[in-house]
Amino acid sequence: MVDTDQDITCITDEGLPEGAESGCRVTATTAARQLIREIQAEYGAIMFHQSGGCCDGSSPMCYPKDEFHIGSADVKLGTVEGADVFISGPQFQAWKHTQLILDVVPGRGGMFSLDNGREKRFLTRSRLLSAAEQQALDQASP
Repeated sequence: MVDTDQDITCITDEGLPEGAESGCRVTATTAARQLIREIQAEYGAIMFHQSGGCCDGSSPMCYPKDEFHIGSADVKLGTVEGADVFISGPQFQAWKHTQLILDVVPGRGGMFSLDNGREKRFLTRSRLLSAAEQQALDQASP
């Protein structure tokens, strides 16, 4: 069933959500930054891995930093509020032209994600990078 009460919008540079920054591969809204800090206060160092769409759809999964093993093909997109954010190599190739924006919406997080049970969960939004941003990011790593 589709929730018709929630607007679907296109994110542009002029309309970046509050707290999100341009010029990087990954950023977060103010609400996501607040939830990250809340989870860090409870669990200590955390990290994210952008899910590839299996059991938890395309949700960003949040784990204790030392309890998730990064694969040799995983790509680090950046750091948000001290939490590293990774994506699988093949998924990065498909999404490298976009900026991922961590946000928060009502609902339950992924089964193994630290946002589960809080009645709010992380959600990844995205926007196309500008040609200048893409060029600058291609010259940096990844």
